[in-house]
Formats: sequence, structure tokens, C-alpha cells
Amino acid sequence: MRAAPLAVTAFAAALLLTGCSGDGDSSGGDSAAASPSNGTTCRIDAMDVEVGPASVAPAAGDTGDIPVTLTNQSAECTLDGFPGIDLKAADSTASLSPAEGAKAGKLTLAKGTAATFTLTYTRGEAGAKASLDVKTLAISLPGADTQKSFKWSYGPVQGQGGSADHPTASVSAFTPAGD
Repeated sequence: MRAAPLAVTAFAAALLLTGCSGDGDSSGGDSAAASPSNGTTCRIDAMDVEVGPASVAPAAGDTGDIPVTLTNQSAECTLDGFPGIDLKAADSTASLSPAEGAKAGKLTLAKGTAATFTLTYTRGEAGAKASLDVKTLAISLPGADTQKSFKWSYGPVQGQGGSADHPTASVSAFTPAGD
């Protein structure tokens, strides 16, 4: 008669493990999924964000790099995916794609630790129809809906295929920041 209690114990254990899957929050809201193995999703409002110093593209057609460093100011959290980057002009917004060949990874940040990523862009010609006259850089983190915005001071961004709606710019994956 030991089979019945063992089956009940196994069933209870399976239910418990199912409740701790950590697959993420399907509600679409700002709440983060949590489990002992992956912490919580990092939130931009819990980060100290430093944009630059940049390697600015000096003239149209030149490439520039803008490093962004995120320092966690809260409890341990996880970055899983790519940063969300929007370049905002006066009358339009363009979202950036990951750099070609970039692979997203999962990075856990303890309080006080940092991660970095790089935004790479090609400078456009001022006043050109195919250039996006960026005014604001907006950054969000994967799995969270909030953004932090920063003034863009790196000149217009060249558009792909003659269209300012598709800037020649990309974002790298997160990497741990060095000491």
C-alpha cells in the first residue's frame, strides 16, 4: 500500500515544479517573473544609466559608436535579450535592430554591478531627406515597458535605402562591464 502515498508525493512535487518554471510573465505588464534561479527582470528605472563618452562620427557617411553603461541600483536582476533603442525625431521614431551576427545572452546583475552595450550609427547629411534628425535616444530593457530618454547630440543618422524611417544604426548585446 505504499504506492498510493508515493504517487501522491510525486504528483505534488510535479505541481510544485510547474509553479516555479520561470517562463516569464504573460500578462504583458511591468511585473517581472521571479524564481530563485533567474532573479527578476531588470528595470531601467532601477539603473544608473551612463550614455557615452561616444566615438562620434565627424562627417556624413562616417560611423560612430556610443557605449551605454547600466549599473544596477536595486536587487539582483536579469537582462535576457537585447536593449530596446528608439531614435526619436520631431515627427517620427525609429526602433533599432540588433547588430548583424549579435547573439543575445542572459546576464545577471547583482546590486552595484554593471553591464554595457554599444549603439553603432552612420552619420547622415544634415537636412537630407534620407537622414533622421534625431533629437532623443530612448532606452528600454528586455521584458519591461518603461524607457529612459536622453538628449541626442551626435548629428543626423543616415537612412537605409534612401529612407529616414530605417536608420543605418544597430545595437550590440549586453556584456558585463569591466572594473
